[in-house]
Amino acid sequence: MDVVIEGLSFPEAPRWHAGHLWFSDFYTHSVHRADESGRLTTLAEVTGRPSGLGFTADGGVLIVSMLDKKLLKLLDGTLSEVADLSGHAGGPCNDMFVTDDGRAYVGNFGFDRHNGEPPRLARLIRVDPDGSVSQEADELSFPNGMAITPDRRFLLVAETYAGRISSFRFGDGGRLADRRSFAELADFEPDGICVDVEGAVWAADVKGHRVIRVLDGGRIDRTISTGERIPLACVLGGQDLRTLFVCTNTGFGPKMAAKLDGKIEIVRVDVAGLA
Repeated sequence: MDVVIEGLSFPEAPRWHAGHLWFSDFYTHSVHRADESGRLTTLAEVTGRPSGLGFTADGGVLIVSMLDKKLLKLLDGTLSEVADLSGHAGGPCNDMFVTDDGRAYVGNFGFDRHNGEPPRLARLIRVDPDGSVSQEADELSFPNGMAITPDRRFLLVAETYAGRISSFRFGDGGRLADRRSFAELADFEPDGICVDVEGAVWAADVKGHRVIRVLDGGRIDRTISTGERIPLACVLGGQDLRTLFVCTNTGFGPKMAAKLDGKIEIVRVDVAGLA
């Protein structure tokens, strides 16, 4: 893979939107936008540590603030609070998916991983456009990266500690229903994911040091090694949506703040991402 951006603390939640790559950098508490050459623009500082990103019809950017468990919105240069998630999250909040109608689905650890709490199962948190908060999808094992299928009828959720990608049908009012396993693999720890136009999932496998293209049912169609580096998340983008942007690092946790080992690397693929 080719490196397009380096010197980051912990890049996560990459998104391709409006001709640019958008991502969070945890330990510099910043949200960035980059062009295809890697030239960065810093958009916001989030003291509670930014994670998942999404976009709203009015040009706003929704941002998950991990440690204080809030959903924020950046609009016209102003950062404001949309919802307090602290009553619903069992641990730090992480990745997020925002639907076309503005509903946000937010994951959380379920426990305080970095302070030694034992693992607990978690639920997704749904935030509707009016700011109301509810819970969805029981007993998820570290719900993390999320993506939507090409027909926009199903939400896919990476359950990192279960080695599984689960599928949920969008029901009335944004409720999630009909849970099933999209892919379940041995020695697999999916973090950030994205979907291509054929409905296959690209998943960053932190345990296997690889990104894989996996089909419904669990067959692996393509594997790209990241060597000694750990892949954290990936997204399809570029002018033809056939460039896979992969966030990588050399470790986990707050100790990475001073190392600045984070990179965003790219590789070309055959099937385009969703527009």
